[in-house]
Amino acid sequence: MDNEIVSVIDDDDDVRKALQLLLQSVGLNVNTFSSAQEYLEQFDVKQPGCLIVDVRMPGMSGLELQQQLSQEKIRPPIIIVTGHGDIAMAVKAVQAGAVDFIEKPFNNQNMLDVVHRAIEVDSQNRGVASTQIEVEEKYQSLTPREKEVMKKVVEGLRNKVIALELNVTQSTVEAHRAKVMEKMKADSLSNLMRMAIALEII
Repeated sequence: MDNEIVSVIDDDDDVRKALQLLLQSVGLNVNTFSSAQEYLEQFDVKQPGCLIVDVRMPGMSGLELQQQLSQEKIRPPIIIVTGHGDIAMAVKAVQAGAVDFIEKPFNNQNMLDVVHRAIEVDSQNRGVASTQIEVEEKYQSLTPREKEVMKKVVEGLRNKVIALELNVTQSTVEAHRAKVMEKMKADSLSNLMRMAIALEII
């Protein structure tokens, strides 16, 4: 876990310091912030790790921060820290995708277990997101006609039918189809179909 950073966002100095010491005691890299705004000023979508966020803070709340980050294709998993009176808010955060919520005062081992799980979730999510971005980039390299051919191929149409629908020769369709397979780096029709599903073409 050399590259991951756990970002602690809480307006309570004592909570931030306690979490920082706890996380550093097991070799985790930690950054602390007194507000969501302060965190967003240095937010880097490429930085792996997770967030520990107080649900109720002056200015932007933990839920509002979660909502803002949800617009990013790749976003860090969030652990919500909550007081007794904020349980309903914490549950709402989990329903919106937070990894978990932990009540104050928190159990140290429980916190560490959840943090390690969040870092694992981040690693998995980044792998999926990076694959999706790669597929989208390959798709954007296709010409408009190649995209048309790809769509009809993954819909199951034969070259002869595609040629009739596009009013071109069958050999032209075959050439476009070969180019699609090459540019998408698809070694089989089933592989191309999986990419099309990821791209929501079908």
